[in-house]
Amino acid sequence: MAASSTATKSPPPPGASFNAAAWIFSIATCIKLLLIPSYRSTDFEVHRHWLALTSSLPLRQWYLDTSSIWTLDYPPLFAHFSYLLSLAASLFDPAITSLSSTGSHTPGTVLYLRLTAALCDLSLFFASYRLISTSRRRSLFTLVLVLWSPSLFIVDHVHFQYNGFLLGIFLLSLGFLEEGRDLAGGFVFAVLLCSKHLFLVAAPFYFVYLLRHYCKGGFFRGFSRLVIMGTAVAVVFVASFGPFIYHGQIKQVFSRLFPFGRGLCHAYWAPNIWVFYILLDKALAFAFTKLGFNVETPMASFTGGLVGESSPFSLLPQVTPIVTFILVLLSMSPCLVKAIKNPQPRHVVRWVAYTCTCGFMFGWHVHEKASLHFTIPLAVVAMNSLDNAKHFFLLSIVSCYSLFPLLYEPQEYPIRLLLLLTYSFLMWVGFSSHFAPAKKNGLVGWVSGIYLVGLASVELYGQFIHPYLFEKKLPFLPLMLVSFYCAIGMLYSWIWQLIYIMRHT
Repeated sequence: MAASSTATKSPPPPGASFNAAAWIFSIATCIKLLLIPSYRSTDFEVHRHWLALTSSLPLRQWYLDTSSIWTLDYPPLFAHFSYLLSLAASLFDPAITSLSSTGSHTPGTVLYLRLTAALCDLSLFFASYRLISTSRRRSLFTLVLVLWSPSLFIVDHVHFQYNGFLLGIFLLSLGFLEEGRDLAGGFVFAVLLCSKHLFLVAAPFYFVYLLRHYCKGGFFRGFSRLVIMGTAVAVVFVASFGPFIYHGQIKQVFSRLFPFGRGLCHAYWAPNIWVFYILLDKALAFAFTKLGFNVETPMASFTGGLVGESSPFSLLPQVTPIVTFILVLLSMSPCLVKAIKNPQPRHVVRWVAYTCTCGFMFGWHVHEKASLHFTIPLAVVAMNSLDNAKHFFLLSIVSCYSLFPLLYEPQEYPIRLLLLLTYSFLMWVGFSSHFAPAKKNGLVGWVSGIYLVGLASVELYGQFIHPYLFEKKLPFLPLMLVSFYCAIGMLYSWIWQLIYIMRHT
């Protein structure tokens, strides 16, 4: 379909633009401050414990400590980040850095960790501001799409994590690649990998793209640049993992980073391709049982709300980590081929977002929160055309709704609903104002409209019908419906991105 956009307007003065951007960030920060008293997941205690661990123990014991069940399972640079956060923790409450298995949720602890999560989002602000400053297609509304993401509010500032900080590093790396500063982009991506290894899914693209774009030229020029890039990346990894190699603990570190025994799916199924596979297996097992066949059901049931040890299927072939790895590589291969044939900096953000989508759709033990890894980059390119805006409008709603089960307490229900509805309204107004056809015809077609009505129906059933009819008999049915229905939307997004990349990049 042909892309539609309005005439390009002359950009505002840099100072005025930055002031407006600072206001956007400030409003987002105010919302985060209002969320301080809200629900906190176990991830809150995880990060508090890591502050205590890194500040109380010598570095050589960080990945050996078992004083809590929340053992350190992020790469070393994030551990150092936790140590830096611990330095000022005692000013709020000394209990924050108390190494104990019971945890500490004092008012001072809650305030300090909430404030650090909000403050560290400065990395996301500066990285996204750099991206809008280097492209005419992007505007301050792009900053709104990134910084006011309801998914980010839910995951980081209610449920609790530091994804905003890490996504800022991610966007900074993508910004460097867009500007043609490949060495800086590769170096920053190495820093990101040594901070959170789940971004490793984008590594194949980075390798291919940098090899073709940065290491181009004759043999000697290409080889010298390969050595330079390899040295820059190696410096980051040696500085991060070197001390643990010195102490003979690298195997222990990697066993923490890659616990493949956790199983194919998380306790709450991420809305990806494996939801369909699991439900097909269960439907076949049910049908064969009704026909009189003896079907053995594994003890680690996918609907038990627990994390299994492998891939406990009744009839379909078992899925192993290597199978998911091959599927992820195969699914992203069209994008890799594009990067090999014609590496163009202007397509980098879209290509990387697609590779992260592939990891989400086909990866091993994917968390629902990993949808941030591609929804945030796609927010950066949402203003490129009306087609992109329509796709992002639907995807961001599906992504945010798939996170609703993370906030399962009744008092958080208005918060999650208000965040999603407000963001949806802002998208509608912003996209309709920017794209004239959207103002006239709307942002959703009849298929998308029916899908969104179905999404609302799933929510109404889970909140108002199921608790009174099937709560005791089928307690996990609402979660299954959310995962299944959102997986349809995510599958659509993956296919849409693939078609767009094949046609337009």
